[in-house]
Amino acid sequence: MTFETLGLSPALLRALNETGYTSPTPIQAQSIPGALEGRDILGAAQTGTGKTAAFGLPLLQRLAKETPPKGPRKPRALVLVPTRELAVQVADSIKAYGRHMRLNVTMIFGGVGMQPQIDNLRRGVDVLVACPGRLLDHLDSGHAKLDAVEMLVLDEADRMLDMGFLPSIKRVLSRVPKQRQTMLFSATFEPRIRALAMDLLDRPVEVQVAAQNTIADTIVHRVHPVDSASKRDLLIDILAKRHTDRVLVFGRTKHGCNRLAEQLAQAGLPSVAIHGNKSQAQRQKALDAFKAGRARILVATDVAARGLDIPELPLVINHDLPMVAEDYVHRIGRTGRNGAQGEALSLVAPEEGGLLRDIQRLLKTEIAMETVPGFEPSQPLRMDAKPAQGRGGRGGGQRPEGQRQPRKPGSRGHGKPQQRGAAPHAGPKQHRGGGRSRRTA
Repeated sequence: MTFETLGLSPALLRALNETGYTSPTPIQAQSIPGALEGRDILGAAQTGTGKTAAFGLPLLQRLAKETPPKGPRKPRALVLVPTRELAVQVADSIKAYGRHMRLNVTMIFGGVGMQPQIDNLRRGVDVLVACPGRLLDHLDSGHAKLDAVEMLVLDEADRMLDMGFLPSIKRVLSRVPKQRQTMLFSATFEPRIRALAMDLLDRPVEVQVAAQNTIADTIVHRVHPVDSASKRDLLIDILAKRHTDRVLVFGRTKHGCNRLAEQLAQAGLPSVAIHGNKSQAQRQKALDAFKAGRARILVATDVAARGLDIPELPLVINHDLPMVAEDYVHRIGRTGRNGAQGEALSLVAPEEGGLLRDIQRLLKTEIAMETVPGFEPSQPLRMDAKPAQGRGGRGGGQRPEGQRQPRKPGSRGHGKPQQRGAAPHAGPKQHRGGGRSRRTA
């Protein structure tokens, strides 16, 4: 199958050719035809399989065919994403696909000033890529209007639910017309995603190119048992002696990632950190340094587990295991992409045995353990240990990165004024989540 046989327009085919894409991935081949027919889409695929093009190409083709309403150009397509990095990546990809079309693509996310985003909205927008929190700021202040939206996309929907965005998503959906085409993409079809899809989608085309919670078979998994106090030294030993390529290292907390990046740099290993407390400019600077090779090691919290497209990343290291087993799948999805070989290495302390057990149960396989001479743990891994719900864990009192802290009525924060609060069918769509949801303060 080729992109030509999918029915894409000459302008899109030209852009794809210039970008170097030769043939569609499975998620693209199965999603694009139905999307071009105007059908709702429910798609699940592993990360790195081309979901952005699966919704971006039909989205652009539909908008290019239709004449926008007269007056100021309000968004006709809305793409909701969980993180700033994914917003940048999705918007850049859509711009690249639509380079030969007269369509305007704009991003909205937190961590940067409001005014440039307000200016872009005033100039007119066709495609709006946004994180829910900052989009609500613009909606509440009247700078953004969604009454012209014809196409709605929820990308990485499971990640948005993980980050606690469901109330914000419902508020956004209450501003979007009930009659629209909706596409929802997720890494898995877990029950809560099914429930959300039933509320949002109308007889969708269902596409699943990988089994739930599966991982690329090109990734080799290994565990190094080690005491917590020796993890940093073992990591330095691994990075200094056995690996010379770019490496993505996952930590559990923001402070821990900062400190680890500093310690690696002090050991002569150029490193940068990325997490939710960094400004967007700082995060982008760190990513640019990593992609350009100026920093060989990127230390990140789970905010980087999704959406980042890092070419030729052979190794992901879990300095700390994630508190939720599903996050292991999302973390290691940064390597082994598009058929490339990858390695996922986890440094596991005895008290993290229960977390490792949960990951192995999820993957339905055992991960090979390999003790490194000189770093033997003081005791075996306690596979029956219960995960500690402390700092950095779900339920440990720390709010998800990217989720705004609710303010008390009438309060002000950070010295800024408070913001105000599957067969084709004909006829209007009657059951839309956006129309039924209550506005939440």
